[in-house]
Amino acid sequence: MTLSRYQQLDVFAARTGGGNPLGVVVDGAGFDAATMQRIAAWTGLVETTFLLPPTVPDASYRVRIFTPQREIPFAGHPSIGSAHAALDAGLAAPRGGRLVQECGAGLLPVLVEGDGPARRLSVQAPTATIVHDGETAAAELGALLDGLACGALGVALVEGGRRWWVAELADAAALRAWQPPHAAILALARRSDSLGLCVFAREPDAGHDLAVRAFPAGVGIVEDPASGAANGLIAAFIAQREPHGPLARGYRVSQGREIGHDARIDVRIDSTGAVWVGGRTNTMVTGTLDWPG
Repeated sequence: MTLSRYQQLDVFAARTGGGNPLGVVVDGAGFDAATMQRIAAWTGLVETTFLLPPTVPDASYRVRIFTPQREIPFAGHPSIGSAHAALDAGLAAPRGGRLVQECGAGLLPVLVEGDGPARRLSVQAPTATIVHDGETAAAELGALLDGLACGALGVALVEGGRRWWVAELADAAALRAWQPPHAAILALARRSDSLGLCVFAREPDAGHDLAVRAFPAGVGIVEDPASGAANGLIAAFIAQREPHGPLARGYRVSQGREIGHDARIDVRIDSTGAVWVGGRTNTMVTGTLDWPG
């Protein structure tokens, strides 16, 4: 048997239990990819990560990220949670207030601010590009969004570490009340090789700036309570389409209330155009995983 430290975390939570659950196998070096996949399927969480020694000198630690179905190169809440676990386990220490995460998407800086329960971590999202927008994207999503008015930025397929369809809706109340056609979103994800659809609306008078809902049907998830990667792509979309707008340097996101969660995600867009996605993490469970290596 292989005994490994294990944590279950609550990532991006505005209140305890309101964020996105994450499993972290702290001592991941004893497992091959097939075993990691079996463990991720067993936990049943949106993602499970495995911390490993880095393979390049500039990295603070290495992480492999698994959904219950497959390994993925990058995701936001697993990156934030893995950095949190690496710090708490003493596997990594910030230099100049930063860590460097090695993952399938390359080397990604992680900003460390504060200590203890107030500590906030932000990961730099991979550079994003708009694959489709305008009439092409509108035609792809038109029937799926039937009855919903789009906002100023419309819809697009955006790629950066992950690939998501994003759509701005004109009304936050309509976004929160929407009953999405999940089968249609799954079909969209399959034919476009994307995770699915993420919709957002401006909601500036509610203690945050955007309301967001994400439907990653492409990896078997009906609705994600807090999606760092999707929010990173939304931010890149906003920054490219409204470079001088009120959200062009960052904003705060509310996500997950429609499914009983309450996530708070902070987005920053720096002077170089790099997108940082961050928030707080709570450690909910600390224990030992007893699994054959």
